[in-house]
Amino acid sequence: MSGVLRRVFVASLLKRRLASALSLLSIALGVALGLAVQIIHGAALDEFGEGVRRMSGIADLQVTGPREGFGEDLYAVLALRPEVAEASPVLEIEARIPGAPAPLRILGVDLFRVAAVQPQLLPVAGRGTGPAPDRLAALREDALFLSAEAEASVFPDAGGGDSAPRRLTVQSGLQLHDLDVAGGVPGARERMGVMDIAAAQDVFARRGLLTRIDLRLAAGTTRTQAMAALSPLLPAGVVLRTVDEAATEAAGLSRAYRVNLTMLAAIALLTGGFLVFSAQWLAVVRRRREFGVLRALGLERGQLRRGLLAEGAVIGGVGGIFGVALGHGLAALAFRFAGADLGAGVFRDIVPTLHVDPLLSAAYLALGITAGTGGAWLPAREATRVPPAQALHAAGVRDAPSRPERGRAGMALSALALAGAACLLPPFGGIPLGGYVAVAGILAAAVLALPPLTAAVSRLLAGGRHPVWRLARARFVASRRQVAVAGAGVVASVAVASAMAIMVNSFRLSVDDWLTQVLPADLYLRASASSASGYLDDAALERIRSLPGVAGADPVRAVNFRLDAASPPVTLLARPVAQGWGLPLVAGTLSPPATAARPPAWIAEAIADGHRLKPGDRLTLPIGGAMHDFRVAGIWRDYARQHGAVVIERKDYLAVTGDGRINDVAIRLAAGHEADRVAAALRELLGEQRVEIARPGEIRAITLQIFDRTFLITYLMEAVAVAIGLFGIATTFAAQAASRRGEFGMLRHLGLTRRDIGRLLALEGMLTCVMGVLAGLLGGAAVSVVLIEVINRQSFHWSMDFSVPWAALAVFSVTLVLLAGWAAQLAGAHATRRSAVLAVKEDW
Repeated sequence: MSGVLRRVFVASLLKRRLASALSLLSIALGVALGLAVQIIHGAALDEFGEGVRRMSGIADLQVTGPREGFGEDLYAVLALRPEVAEASPVLEIEARIPGAPAPLRILGVDLFRVAAVQPQLLPVAGRGTGPAPDRLAALREDALFLSAEAEASVFPDAGGGDSAPRRLTVQSGLQLHDLDVAGGVPGARERMGVMDIAAAQDVFARRGLLTRIDLRLAAGTTRTQAMAALSPLLPAGVVLRTVDEAATEAAGLSRAYRVNLTMLAAIALLTGGFLVFSAQWLAVVRRRREFGVLRALGLERGQLRRGLLAEGAVIGGVGGIFGVALGHGLAALAFRFAGADLGAGVFRDIVPTLHVDPLLSAAYLALGITAGTGGAWLPAREATRVPPAQALHAAGVRDAPSRPERGRAGMALSALALAGAACLLPPFGGIPLGGYVAVAGILAAAVLALPPLTAAVSRLLAGGRHPVWRLARARFVASRRQVAVAGAGVVASVAVASAMAIMVNSFRLSVDDWLTQVLPADLYLRASASSASGYLDDAALERIRSLPGVAGADPVRAVNFRLDAASPPVTLLARPVAQGWGLPLVAGTLSPPATAARPPAWIAEAIADGHRLKPGDRLTLPIGGAMHDFRVAGIWRDYARQHGAVVIERKDYLAVTGDGRINDVAIRLAAGHEADRVAAALRELLGEQRVEIARPGEIRAITLQIFDRTFLITYLMEAVAVAIGLFGIATTFAAQAASRRGEFGMLRHLGLTRRDIGRLLALEGMLTCVMGVLAGLLGGAAVSVVLIEVINRQSFHWSMDFSVPWAALAVFSVTLVLLAGWAAQLAGAHATRRSAVLAVKEDW
């Protein structure tokens, strides 16, 4: 393209500053949201993987088991194998610190083995209760060594150079133990502590148990050979894997959240493409005389097409550059104020460092350019079809006849059929690709349905005698194509916003109902979270039951395990089920026949879907180092755990494990007793700082608060999509008003005032927005079904009850229509300021 032509097209963009700025902004927002999600997840995953590798040192393989550990005799078996050069046992404890908001990760290590496999975990004596550092301090039963991050969090009021002796109180069960902070762990960067493994087993009542064994292989032995030779030696529920597989598993746990957020960002970017399309289309209509002159002076069709595509590419490129910068800014803000977790909870405590990825940034910049070029493609093709002689005609050129409404309706039905077929596809690698294809098909169908829907609605608008209304209706009926162009962005934004509103409302109400079912007791007591070191026992349970005001107390034991080596950990809940409390079944029964050959188990939907199980099927569980057969008695909803849980009777769990520990107790109060008084008595009985007590209402409020915070980014993306739709209305009517100055001048000569023309534009904008809202609501309803029944089910395996927030959608729709009318009137105000004589003279 020559320099002259380049200046012509660039000048056009500068002349349309509002439309260009809004188009650029919409693309920038779409790029920024998608890039920020990728940066946050990628940085968190890199930091998590680096932490796993640092903690594993030079290990080639890891033996991991359930959170409660496995027998340490396995260490002796593996250490003597010829495939293994070094084996380092580890006992990992989430130590509860009374009064602290979060537990402290403590690793019990063999000080004589850790140097050969995990040298970064070597403790260094540097502080203690004695007069000088003791080189053998690490062998003391009460010695604990903290990383710099852990020391700063545990002793926040102490200065960095303070060398005074320090003691740290940790909880094991209901017992408190004082540990001497005897030094540090210079090689660790995580918030963690290290102590002798034998001391850790004694302090935290884990004698004879390990949670991990790190293996360094003998020379000449490959990982594949070692895994084949060692895997048969492992007890049930214990797996052998490479170090990198831990990071890969974390990526899988958070993948569904990341992909869904990325899809929302992609829809925002798509809506930005619609805005570019509407702005460019109307600019082409307004500039037909200009194109006619250029064509008459020798401009070829290809040059005209390339010039218009270049305009779209410039908008997309500049928007992409701003979006890349904004995306990095959003990621930096997220790291500073919210951490790196996107909803799965895997990276909740990780605060990574922001890094610029040139390839990822270039990819999103290319997406922005693609959105801008794609939005300009149809207008560019339309501009090249108009002969120069017609374009130079004083009256302009009428819009080319659009495809008949029947053809549009047929294309819309075809898109819906494609969406329906895509919904039947299974997930690909855990990602509901068919669901996303269905969403795209429904959005396309909603946009294609605009012209036939406009034709149907126009027949209902025959009434009314006011001149402004009649003019607005006539324009609405005669310019269906422009209505479709202006309403395309509104359709996409309203469809996304309404679909997410329906899905979130359905999810929230289902979670609220679920909480009501799983929290039927009056009080809930625990010594710590199920992963931490606090717990209760049968003696404490009897003391609770004997307390005045307590009518009943039901214990719960929560442990994790793997159904197989390829599956992520799931939770085993051992509790009394015969009472029937707190198990929201969707299939099966809580009262299985007593004559059944195998004990009953109730599985969550995620396990039922992932392993294709139904009531009556056989289920084999690795409990206590051995495989045990159960019968699936029912399937229940579990919104607390993404990968599900298995519930068995506590008596069956005790029979195969002998583990009498208790994580939670559900307490039912006797009639006439107040919950506050019983809670105070429980704290006095068990220790103020040693237990946590909550009412069902408090747990429900905290859970719903977390739910709303989790969907905050979804709400923000919805707001962006709606704003982009309103930008489209404003851009469309600004361009239309500029091209209709002659029409407005003639109306002024016929007696209409500037205020009347403003009302005319407002009515036209509202009618256009009504079409977009109607099509968007219909499309959004269909998209919400796909979100609930396909995407959500395949991503998280959660079912929910369908619930439409009618009042919220009505308020949203009316507000959007009123805002569209105001935006159209404001955008066209400049065109009505010119003299009516001069405006009419333009067409002569």
